[in-house]
Amino acid sequence: MGKIEERNKTRVRRRNLQHAVLTTVQTAGFLSVGLLAPNVLGAMKKLGLIPKPRQKEYVTSSAAKLAKRGLIKFENGHYCLTHVGEKLLHRWELEDYKLIKHKKWDKKWRVIIFDIPEKQRKVRTRITLLFHRAGIYRLQDSVWVYPYDCEDIIGLLKTDFGVGKYLLYMIVDEIENDKHLRAHFELS
Repeated sequence: MGKIEERNKTRVRRRNLQHAVLTTVQTAGFLSVGLLAPNVLGAMKKLGLIPKPRQKEYVTSSAAKLAKRGLIKFENGHYCLTHVGEKLLHRWELEDYKLIKHKKWDKKWRVIIFDIPEKQRKVRTRITLLFHRAGIYRLQDSVWVYPYDCEDIIGLLKTDFGVGKYLLYMIVDEIENDKHLRAHFELS
């Protein structure tokens, strides 16, 4: 395995550990130092990450680094999630978001159109990546199509990214020449 592959593997492991720590603190509302490691270790086992002999040390170190970055704070013997930590955790959850494919299609297309200004290029890029990962089909540059309801993620994007006035969600009965779309989504 090359150096780049090893670094990427380490980066993914670190992110998974940070995600487990942040999720554990968020779920409990706050968490004492003594309970942090066992809860995160349990979460790591569920994620398929094999605990190592010094895993408690890794968790404690990760929590300290997250606190240093301002993602969690340590008060009165407990860790609490900060506003910045909540935003990061929410962003990670959005990045991993998968849309539900229903068994039966209602024969309506969900069309998402956005025209986000150049000054918000980072937001536009993140939304484009999110749509791609979620399985939404890119019909044209800023026109995306999905056969099932996805209004919940659109609502999240509008509020979280502040793009409500730039993003339009439509439910349409038909799209001209939709044969390739039906084939893409394996619809009859």
